[in-house]
Amino acid sequence: MEIDLAPKAPKGSYAGDGGSYASWTPEDLPMLRVASIGAAKLTLNCRGFAAPSYSDSSKVAYVLQGNGVCGLTVPEAEKEKVLPIKEGDALAIPFGVVTWWFNPNESDLTILFLGDTSKGHRPGQFTDFHLTGPTGIFTGFTPEFVSRAWDLSGNDVAKLVHNRSNGGIVKLKDSQKMPAPSNKDRDGLVLNCYEAPLDVDIKGGGCVVVLNSNNLPTVEQVGLGADLVRLNGGAMCSPGFSCDSAYQVTYVVKGSGRVQVVGVDGKRVLETKVSGGQLFIVPRFFVVSKIADPEGMEWFSIITTPNPVFSHLAGRTSVWKAISPEVLEASFDTTSELEKLFRSKRTSDEIFFPPK
Repeated sequence: MEIDLAPKAPKGSYAGDGGSYASWTPEDLPMLRVASIGAAKLTLNCRGFAAPSYSDSSKVAYVLQGNGVCGLTVPEAEKEKVLPIKEGDALAIPFGVVTWWFNPNESDLTILFLGDTSKGHRPGQFTDFHLTGPTGIFTGFTPEFVSRAWDLSGNDVAKLVHNRSNGGIVKLKDSQKMPAPSNKDRDGLVLNCYEAPLDVDIKGGGCVVVLNSNNLPTVEQVGLGADLVRLNGGAMCSPGFSCDSAYQVTYVVKGSGRVQVVGVDGKRVLETKVSGGQLFIVPRFFVVSKIADPEGMEWFSIITTPNPVFSHLAGRTSVWKAISPEVLEASFDTTSELEKLFRSKRTSDEIFFPPK
């Protein structure tokens, strides 16, 4: 498989007074097209507002920094959900759901979007449909159609459709009121990865929170799983692979470390250093391992199945512990003494190995 797996940072798509939107493209990161994955990052400055839009792709949104508000309207709903959001929050957003985002605070609000573009217009890229602004849906209809649809005069239609001359991200005036968020609206729609119970917690190694259909039911609708991994300084993440034909899409939230990926015929297809703000994709069934630099490393990943299953090749839960001694001896063409030594190691460590 000859394809560039090198980690990349996003490139700016558009920016304004209210903030910016940056995305990864298949031209820069070819695995996006291969895996039919989209990736983008929205940053809202103080009073920044990303106007209502919907997408052709299901997504998982993850709040990288800041606090703000998300409006979410599902098809045929009588009233939108208005959610307070904060750093560490994850939301699963099915395609066709209308969302808006607002930052009422002085510090920036940054949100990562990772999603499935297999049913989208452009494999490897999100296509968003804005409801207002110069690229809004209703700028494409004739005044007659809009007037009939909304039961408004032509003059009123012109004011609504053409008043907003800038794009999908704007800075709202201090006098512009916005709906108050409700914590109740978070139920079943948001999981905070810093507050959720840990699925894995290895002393001196690291910890994991896994998002699946049990703790965030909407991931079933989007067809994606996700996790937040925090690897301690100098610790290693066991070599492993997704054994259910899923791609792993990883965004480095903070810190840095080394990554190696091995693919077909034992060929090492990636050996590099990754740092905060970069994204990379591991092909199906390829084996990946990471070692954190001294400051540690944190990453957020999606997996292209709602309830992923991983197989590890080192540690207490590795496949080697399950394989019989005779088969292991024959496979490595080694002695029983070396086989016993090999099996005696990593009997208590699971997927993270603390530094010695």
